[in-house]
Amino acid sequence: MNLPSCIQLLEAKPGYPVLHVQHRNATGTIALHGAHVMEWMPAHSDPVLYMSPQAVIEKGKPIRGGIPVCWPWFGPHADSSKPAHGFVRVMMWEFDRVRETPAGVDVVLRLADSPETRALWPFAFEARLHISMGLELEVGLEMTNTDTKPWTASGALHSYFSVGDVRQITIHGLHGTQYVESRLSPDKRPQDGPLVIDQEVDRLYASDAAVIVDDPVMQRELRIEKAGSLSTVVWNPWIEKSTRLSDLPDDAYPDFVCVETVNAGDDTVTLEPGETHLLFTRLCVRSLKELPMPDPSLSGSGMFA
Repeated sequence: MNLPSCIQLLEAKPGYPVLHVQHRNATGTIALHGAHVMEWMPAHSDPVLYMSPQAVIEKGKPIRGGIPVCWPWFGPHADSSKPAHGFVRVMMWEFDRVRETPAGVDVVLRLADSPETRALWPFAFEARLHISMGLELEVGLEMTNTDTKPWTASGALHSYFSVGDVRQITIHGLHGTQYVESRLSPDKRPQDGPLVIDQEVDRLYASDAAVIVDDPVMQRELRIEKAGSLSTVVWNPWIEKSTRLSDLPDDAYPDFVCVETVNAGDDTVTLEPGETHLLFTRLCVRSLKELPMPDPSLSGSGMFA
């Protein structure tokens, strides 16, 4: 495939191809392994996505950071021999389309069922990850049932966001919604006011609303919009759990928060043969240093504009 001049196909390590984007509106890195957006830095901002300095860059291993694609299940599988968060994040995807636009770059990666996937999940499917990278970042997981029978799946765009200090951020947009704190109980609880993080958090919210992360240390605001999702996960491992994650430094928990666009809980997706579902998120950054919001007409030029 001929690539635009602003995109290079490199190897993060032998046999591990990545696309490096160097456009006037953004720089970034996308791994073909897992269709994983590893880095995104719009022209007006510091890096937006968090990548663990201890992330494992190896075939068959998930990457800690960026935007992991979790599908066709979210969380641990009932069969502990199967990978957590599905299998697509640990498989090599192929190019479907790559193009440059005035606003940035559009990349589409594709993965279809194979004997390897059917050994883990006995259904036929076709998945495409649409990435539009510029002043805004749009990521859409398009999943199609190519089987002769219906199937049900869950999944997530498991975004890790870099923050100045997770203990000082406030997360807006979830007030009045119900959530389950998975580490405590299956009971639903109401969210009252903005969310602050002062302990381990692993919450599944019933919400289709946009979320804003207000970061006073980095002096910026992250806006996370979504579609095709009625649930949002907020996660931070805090102190104790960080020490049990081998691919995360023990002291890294203040550096990130996960706000995930999810199909899970009561929001799983059932598709009949031939049907398609799109799980989509749009990310944008606003400086709190009295700078205007980026003009949306200069970004989001992909299929989601």
